[in-house]
Amino acid sequence: MTKNSAPPRWLPFVVLGIGLAAISFGAVLARLAQGAGLPSLAIAALRLGLAALIISPLALWQSRRALLAMTRRQAALTLGAGFFLALHFASWISSLEYTSVASSTALVTTNLLWIAIASFLVFGEQPRRLMLVGMAVSIGGSLLIFWSDSSHSAPGSSPLLGNCLALFGSWCFSAYLLLGRRLRAELPLPAYVWLAYGAAALLLLLACGAWEIPLAGYGAPAYLFALGLALGPQLLGHTAYNWSLKHVSPTFVAVVTLGEPVGSALLAWIFFGESFVPLQGAGFALLLGGIYLAARGEGQ
Repeated sequence: MTKNSAPPRWLPFVVLGIGLAAISFGAVLARLAQGAGLPSLAIAALRLGLAALIISPLALWQSRRALLAMTRRQAALTLGAGFFLALHFASWISSLEYTSVASSTALVTTNLLWIAIASFLVFGEQPRRLMLVGMAVSIGGSLLIFWSDSSHSAPGSSPLLGNCLALFGSWCFSAYLLLGRRLRAELPLPAYVWLAYGAAALLLLLACGAWEIPLAGYGAPAYLFALGLALGPQLLGHTAYNWSLKHVSPTFVAVVTLGEPVGSALLAWIFFGESFVPLQGAGFALLLGGIYLAARGEGQ
């Protein structure tokens, strides 16, 4: 295959499948890292810091000129995107301490809805009717998840807090995408990823220092899980999605991402024996169905 030739038609679908599988392991690896003694803030810092370090040679080699030519506005956008990305991972990983993997991943992947709302409020982009229907259905599904978790929570757990943290993580990720949209259009992918991950990692490291959360002194399994998060969900998963955007529609990629809560829930059942009640399952179905309708509306 030459540099400018299109890949085989089946390849983007295979790459998306690999990316989905890698990202689905994110919640499980984060939960395992927590079980190995790593605090949630340290997990977020190590995940992004290791990912930034791993991609540094490629970014500096391929995008050196673009990085040296950065403007103050681009630097400000980078800092803003990194700030919200840091908040996203800190809040979402923390949510796994209080709620189920299934609920956490279902709520944190609602960013398509919040981006649509922000685009309407900030940019005046009028959503289509199918988008509005999808948003209403998804919000109904989210309310069912909150209600189900509150009604069937185990003694001593705080699913409401965990669900709120996951939802807040989704809002932060939406802000990260909106800020990074312009920056991504002006910078090569390796440079953009390196800057965003690096800025977020730096802010998380500062937060760990402020809260006196150590990054050293844990067992080997804790660092292996953190490295797995950096290599799998962060680099392999997100890179697969970004690569596929050149060969399939963004709407199709958005629909594929709906498989993350399903994959994560299945893995949580295998690794941790987590199951969910029928009402919670109905909430998942409404949430994913609503995001699917919203994605179709966005595609129109």
